[in-house]
Amino acid sequence: MSVRCLLNSRVSSVFLLCWIFLNCFPGFVFTAVVTLDSIKIFKTHEWLKSKPTVYFQCKGENMTVLPDVKNIDVEYAFKGEESWQPLTELSDKKCKRCGFYEKDTIKADDVYDEWELCPSDFKDGKYTRSKEKEFSATFLFRQGDSLKTASSSSSGTRVGRKGIHLAIILLIVLLVLTVAIIGGVAVFKYWQKKKRQQDQARFLKLFEDGDDLEDELGLGHVM
Repeated sequence: MSVRCLLNSRVSSVFLLCWIFLNCFPGFVFTAVVTLDSIKIFKTHEWLKSKPTVYFQCKGENMTVLPDVKNIDVEYAFKGEESWQPLTELSDKKCKRCGFYEKDTIKADDVYDEWELCPSDFKDGKYTRSKEKEFSATFLFRQGDSLKTASSSSSGTRVGRKGIHLAIILLIVLLVLTVAIIGGVAVFKYWQKKKRQQDQARFLKLFEDGDDLEDELGLGHVM
């Protein structure tokens, strides 16, 4: 097997391990869907005595209308399976500017509250946001495709920790392989350079030996 084929094989192995890493440990690349667990509104902002249209929205995203939320001082609970769920997604450690609003038929929509929604807000998979005389809401986040909250059982926590340990080991292996490939390429290039220098030196020596032999035999004067 040539050196080039060997290097290509190692690079392919690294990409394969990266693919396995991302598929086996998707939680390592943090993504979570945020769902609304419950909400209670304490007031409406419309002057007209009509049912309010309350919605949730993050900056740059579509609004999510809460079709059931129509009455004040009533706590609405949800399963997280409603057609309008989830509210949004969080990734890595980046926050989003989000809020609850009420549609207004005459002027700009009224604001219940706006805030920075961050992954760090969720303790044991739950986050409660409230504003005096406005509303109180509880959010849940469900990480990855498993849709399990961070408040899972202790056995689930142990499994999660074991998975993280395996992920760390696999990541270390990937780093070692990457360093080995880079080092192998550097050594190969150095070996090629030394070999060229040796071949050039050997070639020059052959010419010098040939000239010395001609001088000894006096062939140079015959010509």
